[in-house]
Amino acid sequence: MKRIILFLATNLAVVLVLNIAMNLLGVGRYLTANGIDPAALLVFAALVGFTGSFISLLMSKWMAKTSTGARVIDPQAPRDRREAWLVATVHQLADRAGIGRPEVAIYEGAPNAFATGAFRNESLVAVSTGLLSSMTEEEVTAVLGHEVAHIANGDMVTLTLIQGVVNTFVIFLSRLVGYFIDRAVLKNERDVGIGYYASVFVCEILFGVLASIIVAWFSRRREFRADAGSAHLLGAREPMIRALARLGGIEAGELPKSFAASGITGGALGALFASHPPIEQRIEALRRQAA
Repeated sequence: MKRIILFLATNLAVVLVLNIAMNLLGVGRYLTANGIDPAALLVFAALVGFTGSFISLLMSKWMAKTSTGARVIDPQAPRDRREAWLVATVHQLADRAGIGRPEVAIYEGAPNAFATGAFRNESLVAVSTGLLSSMTEEEVTAVLGHEVAHIANGDMVTLTLIQGVVNTFVIFLSRLVGYFIDRAVLKNERDVGIGYYASVFVCEILFGVLASIIVAWFSRRREFRADAGSAHLLGAREPMIRALARLGGIEAGELPKSFAASGITGGALGALFASHPPIEQRIEALRRQAA
């Protein structure tokens, strides 16, 4: 499975739409007769960058349910013993973590699980049928502890803030470079020319790739913290170690790109762009903590 950065696809789409809309409405007046206004440009970049991140965060639960076909279990009327156990386990872990009880959902697919939501007390934990059928209850509990730890750590909000910051600088620096190329390199003296727009387009792609490396680095750090959080909630590291070892021996299911970083595991796009560390490193980190 390809592990893409959390909210990346949706976030970039929202940023693009906001960027176009604000320019058409004349909101981003950072180009003046005397040149570019850095302060106005920074405000414009932050407004577009953070708005895109927060919109994708607020949409995250809806996107998760829609894209996976996840069915939320009614806590008062689970369909069978497995669903009743799943809801009870997530709620127990949430109580231990001191957060509101999340919605619990099941979706059809290969082994994986994820947590998402804009608020710690109104989140969603979803588990695939493949994960439930390929793991013991102890291993599933460890995976659920990992997802609850993500929520308790505020990882979704923190990742959104980091994405907003990098979005801001991608937009800001792209326009600075575009203006420089248009005026200094292409010697355009009247307003802005095609060189500006072409340069901004290219720079947003290049800087966006560099920004995704930063976001991916943080995403990998938070996975180690969530693994440790699961061990803390369960009172032992061995269940999480066994769950990770099991995941290392099966093919994980692919999650939609907009929240693939929220999954318990996945494939790789290269070390710099991977949202999850290798399974072996995660197991070793847990074992070092146990020493």
